[in-house]
Amino acid sequence: MALRYLDHVNIRTAHLTEMVAFYRDVLGLHPGPRPPFSIGGSWLYCGERAAIHLVEVADQPATGDPRVEHFAFWATDLAEFLNRLGEMAVPFEISIVPERGIQQVNIHDPDGNHIEIAFGPEEARARTST
Repeated sequence: MALRYLDHVNIRTAHLTEMVAFYRDVLGLHPGPRPPFSIGGSWLYCGERAAIHLVEVADQPATGDPRVEHFAFWATDLAEFLNRLGEMAVPFEISIVPERGIQQVNIHDPDGNHIEIAFGPEEARARTST
């Protein structure tokens, strides 16, 4: 067996509307088909793949040390993404992977989950040369 890609992340939230809006507006994911489960929720798609499964709960899960530190998407068009974050006043931090030049844009969704959006080294060069 060989793993091929991250299929999806499942997030429990009492803030379904806000979470759908964040993933739609900030990351450009789009709501799509979801099986008729007995509980509320939404599936958000990255292209043809349901990448984020939101599960609606009555009470927000307790905070504390997360078991999952973050999840990550690989992306293109760093400049456009940073512009979108600025327009939406979404705080972010950028870190660069040593020896690889990959730029990691780190953000948090409305429930405080850490999300990394990674961009290849060619994106970093394009950003610094303009």
